[in-house]
Amino acid sequence: MAFNNIYKGKKVLITGNTGFKGTWLSTWLHSLGADVYGYSLSIPTSPSMYEAIGLSEKIHQHYGDIRNKDEFNDYVQKVKPDFIIHLAAQALVLTSYKEPFDTITTNVIGTAAVCDAIRNIRWNCTCILITSDKAYDNVEWIWGYRETDRLGGKDIYSGSKGAAELVIKSYWYSFIKEMPNIKLGVTRAGNVIGGGDWAKDRIIVDCVKAFSKGETVEIRSPKATRPWQHVLEPLSGYLTLGQFLTEGKVDNGEAYNFGPRAEQTKTVFQLVQDLAERWGLDKDKAARLTGNSPFHEATLLKLNCDKALAYLHWHSTLHYEDCVNFIADWYRAFYVDKDKDMYQLTLDQINTYVKKAQGENLEWAK
Repeated sequence: MAFNNIYKGKKVLITGNTGFKGTWLSTWLHSLGADVYGYSLSIPTSPSMYEAIGLSEKIHQHYGDIRNKDEFNDYVQKVKPDFIIHLAAQALVLTSYKEPFDTITTNVIGTAAVCDAIRNIRWNCTCILITSDKAYDNVEWIWGYRETDRLGGKDIYSGSKGAAELVIKSYWYSFIKEMPNIKLGVTRAGNVIGGGDWAKDRIIVDCVKAFSKGETVEIRSPKATRPWQHVLEPLSGYLTLGQFLTEGKVDNGEAYNFGPRAEQTKTVFQLVQDLAERWGLDKDKAARLTGNSPFHEATLLKLNCDKALAYLHWHSTLHYEDCVNFIADWYRAFYVDKDKDMYQLTLDQINTYVKKAQGENLEWAK
């Protein structure tokens, strides 16, 4: 009965659904009884969670470029979804330095294509557009960024996310605000980790690949501090926002941050050691420091999530140890326990997460 059963029997269109976050979200919505439609450019990695859990057999999949405005609009008009959740993006900071133009076009033009398709919707539809915590102009202060703080950073990735926010804002005030059939919300989250991520230059991915081969993982920024959060945390926030918008419980057109508990802020080195220990390795021998970070990476960026708590009654659920255990257990099952049903394991982790949220008396989990 999570999310007041709002998604059961509804058509939910997810862009970027073959990626790490998109696969988790598609799985969760499918388990809630939603009719899931995916729109993605391709399967982004090999291995991929999308293939590991056999998601293609459970949802409707369309492959297309989010930057192609007409193709995406035609698909929306054909499906006529009750919900659109926009995740499609170039989501890697280091890739943005190597492929700046593609990063900007995917994140900015892609978002514009989604907003333009929303403008043409004539039925009732709730739209959740996801950007990133990197949308904020990071001045490396110690307190969390609020939804009203300045957007757009100095690097390409942050700039692309800040620009996407401007696109959403301009479409909202120019067109969508006056459309009584559309409910729209914007979300910002970051440092998302969990089983099933195989994207390049991700510390968790580097760890599990090394651990599975009995090798030592190389760490380029051991002291970098991040407020790590399990993928299910922001996803529960997105789905709660979708529920509250549809039910008319919150104002239309607002942005919300979704971040972890303060205790989740750990160094990269600490996270690697804890993952190694859960894997069953000697944590002191699991990592080697290279100190070879090719690009500037912000040392600290955390979010203030008071607005989500006040208006959505949402806060994060998992403690740091839960997060580490979920991740290590998922990847160990994939790499070591070859006969494991990865789809069932994913569902089991979702169900465990919901039970923990019920224990926290979170409204969405009731």
